[in-house]
Amino acid sequence: MSRLNPYVVLLTLIATLGGLLFGYDTAVINGAVSSLKAYFIDPRFADLANPAQANAANSLLGFVVSSALIGCIIGGLIGGWVSTNVGRKRGLIIAAVLFLISALGASAPEFPFAPIGHGGPGYMANFVFYRILGGIGVGLASMLSPMYIAEIAPPKVRGNLVAWNQFAIIFGMLIIYFVNFGISKSGSGDAWLNSIGWRYMFLSGAIPAGLFLILLFLVPETPRFLMLKGNESGARAVLAKLVTPEEGAREISEIRASLSGHHSGKLFSFGVLLVFIGVMLSVFQQFVGINVVLYYATDIFKGMGLTTNVSLFQTIIVGAVNLLFTIVAILTVDYFGRRPLQIIGALVMAVSMIALGMDFWIGGKGMVALVCMLAYTAGFAVSWGPVTWVLLSEIFPNQIRGKAMAVAVAAQWIANYLVSWTFPILDNNPYLVDHFKHGFAYWIYGVMGVLAALFMWRVVPETKGRTLEQMEAIWQGEGK
Repeated sequence: MSRLNPYVVLLTLIATLGGLLFGYDTAVINGAVSSLKAYFIDPRFADLANPAQANAANSLLGFVVSSALIGCIIGGLIGGWVSTNVGRKRGLIIAAVLFLISALGASAPEFPFAPIGHGGPGYMANFVFYRILGGIGVGLASMLSPMYIAEIAPPKVRGNLVAWNQFAIIFGMLIIYFVNFGISKSGSGDAWLNSIGWRYMFLSGAIPAGLFLILLFLVPETPRFLMLKGNESGARAVLAKLVTPEEGAREISEIRASLSGHHSGKLFSFGVLLVFIGVMLSVFQQFVGINVVLYYATDIFKGMGLTTNVSLFQTIIVGAVNLLFTIVAILTVDYFGRRPLQIIGALVMAVSMIALGMDFWIGGKGMVALVCMLAYTAGFAVSWGPVTWVLLSEIFPNQIRGKAMAVAVAAQWIANYLVSWTFPILDNNPYLVDHFKHGFAYWIYGVMGVLAALFMWRVVPETKGRTLEQMEAIWQGEGK
């Protein structure tokens, strides 16, 4: 099972549309933060110069911007049940439907209760509701897309193929950066963007969501899920399209052996350490601060004195660097291995974030800050972005993969929510601004990068080149 065939590539590409929508839906907020603040937040507070009101406004803005992450947590928590009982394929179909509803609803949260554009802050709850629905779709897709790819991929290129999902995530982000920039340029200024333009940003997501939904009806269920449900003939039929008969027979034998082992299938049946590693990989992926860059990059650049359009264009540059170095990760993850990329990437991120915080602290804005953000993004894109998903799709044995990935993904979205919600508070707190000039938050993320490198070095095993069933042997002694 060492050679690819076109059918494997086709299934991988369709599954990665879940990753594209993951990136598209989470990054669409980047171009709309200021508009959402003007439309939903500012009218609620009469005196934003008042520190108490300013803190309340910043906290509410952080909640609105990160509200989709509440849904992501829910999607992550139910993902294990969905993957085990509903299936990998049908779970992705549910995610696609939720993406579609969210795109339509978030673009017109007043509908059908008030004319579009006349709802104002009173319909913020509706907007949050639709964003949470989309977040549930993201939470499901973030788990099920890499799981689906891992379960159909040959071991020697599994890291490469699963990393395509991260490429799709970043590509989705880059697409929406261009869409947001184009929408901003097509209007008549910030006033138009704050009233109408932001709606087009969210509505645009209906196009890839509809495409994903249609294409999912062309893919089969994974052999491992079919075997898990006792459908060996169905698993053999799928494998016949993926690999040679000899390789299919060997894989059926390995899957059957892994499912008939002594382990109960309970979450900790292979030991607490395994689940702990999955959770901490997820937590560190977020605590290094990546979504501060992905969600707030436009506002960060605007804080440097740049115009809205220039800030959106700078964000495109960040997205392009993210995409370029994700390609580097795809080409190297099966050559260098998972651990070296993770350690090097974490250290690059740590240095970049500490330097960015220093630049803000000393008052130097502009090119140095942009270089720091680009270096940080490159470090993440070549390591903790794609490689974390590769590791999460590989380290868990068949019997607990759904449950364990659900816990890890839920932890990831909880960490994502905490970072996204607290950044506006840390970045705009009067005391911290007065003493650290917006640099404090970035130092926290830099320290997390150092801790992430230490964690990979001391705790996480290499998974390169092993089959999913061979990984189980590593943990056999842990659950005894």
